[in-house]
Amino acid sequence: MFFSFNRFVLGMASLRIISSMIEFAAALLMLKFNRVESALKVNAALALVGPAIMLTVTTLGLFGLAGKMPWQKMAFVILGVCLIFYGLNSR
Repeated sequence: MFFSFNRFVLGMASLRIISSMIEFAAALLMLKFNRVESALKVNAALALVGPAIMLTVTTLGLFGLAGKMPWQKMAFVILGVCLIFYGLNSR
């Protein structure tokens, strides 16, 4: 059985699979070290991975939609992504 996937969807899914493997490996490291201090350090490293993966996956999705969606709607999607990051970084 052969499946044909859209290359953007395949890229997005692949990045999410890689992200989940990184998260799982981090959880195993936390268990291996068995110290709160070490677990917090591993968690801090994960704080960099999560937003980077989200931004990359969103960018791939936007490239996949480019040309299929009117520019006005695309602007709203991009604005929404910007607002997510603004909301995460504002105090």
